[in-house]
Amino acid sequence: MKPLHNPDVDALFDAILSLKDRDECYAFFEDACTVKEILDISQRLKAAGMLSAGANYADISRETGMSTATISRVSKCLEYGAGGYKLSIAINSK
Repeated sequence: MKPLHNPDVDALFDAILSLKDRDECYAFFEDACTVKEILDISQRLKAAGMLSAGANYADISRETGMSTATISRVSKCLEYGAGGYKLSIAINSK
């Protein structure tokens, strides 16, 4: 398996960082991902925000339809991950 940090992933992130607005993001992600992939990522970000605000797994599952296993994975990333969810939550709460 390739390591995550490689020139192809760098090019992907550079492409994302070059997008100027939400419409360009929609255009790129609709081409690059399936609808389910986009919805799954957005749902995980929502769960991370809810967890950070103190919501419990049952409430998050009920509101999002996510399994508690996926919510648990998001929770572990919030606690032990690279900090991406926390960064995004902080930026979007301004």
